[in-house]
Amino acid sequence: MNLLKDLLRDGKFKFGFITLCILLFLVILSFFSPYNPTIWNVVPRDLPPSIKHIFGTNSQGQDIFWQITFAIRNSLIIASIAALFSRIIAIIIGLVAGYRGGRMDRVLMSINDSFLVLPLFPILILISTLIKGRLSFVSLGLIGVFGWSWDARVIRSQILSLREREFTFTAVLSGSKTLHLVFKEYLPFVIPIIFSTIINNMSWAIGMEITLAILGLSNLEIPTLGTMLHWAISYQAMLLGLWWWLLTPVVISVFLFVSLYLLSVSISEYLDPRTRIQRIGIVKE
Repeated sequence: MNLLKDLLRDGKFKFGFITLCILLFLVILSFFSPYNPTIWNVVPRDLPPSIKHIFGTNSQGQDIFWQITFAIRNSLIIASIAALFSRIIAIIIGLVAGYRGGRMDRVLMSINDSFLVLPLFPILILISTLIKGRLSFVSLGLIGVFGWSWDARVIRSQILSLREREFTFTAVLSGSKTLHLVFKEYLPFVIPIIFSTIINNMSWAIGMEITLAILGLSNLEIPTLGTMLHWAISYQAMLLGLWWWLLTPVVISVFLFVSLYLLSVSISEYLDPRTRIQRIGIVKE
């Protein structure tokens, strides 16, 4: 609770946190939806926003408000899966390469650098095209395996620094095993890096999913922010004057990206000892 109070003193974190809480509330509402998000023609088509249909309806006969609740939920699930997989890979590669050094470090960093220079977007388009008909939450979330390389290098650099400190030599001389030293002594030092990068990875995953969906390369039967934009564009919603159909996922996506960005920036500043001292009021002018 003290951590949350300290973070809420920052306007950026407060705005991002409140916005994300509102979006999560919409996610909770999706579990009480009166409509199946995959069924068409359950409500009258092309109705503008009203009391009965808050965000209007689309040309597929779906209520946009309830569709957006499912879209936010599914997009966040995909982002969470991507962030989880990428963190696991980044932590293992970074810890092992930083501590072992030598040939192991060179091999792992060669693999890491290969992922850094790979043209990810064309590769994701190719993979999505090959498995388009079999895409699920997990397979969409697996795009996170391409988002670990930079974070692994950052973690490695931190471990290289920790390896030269006195407590490392003390632990080695006392007979501590490698796994105990890496995961019990080093891991707490890299947790701030993990938390400060996980939100950025979620934003990247959501953006990539939206891009693939707009291009029609993801499973369009799964309601996400990307598939909502795809169908709105395909039906030429703006040209037909159905602005609410296109505007709803666009505005929600913008608020989601902004909230995640502000949370990431605020948490990164909080974890920086210099800015943290200023924010919690220890340093007074």
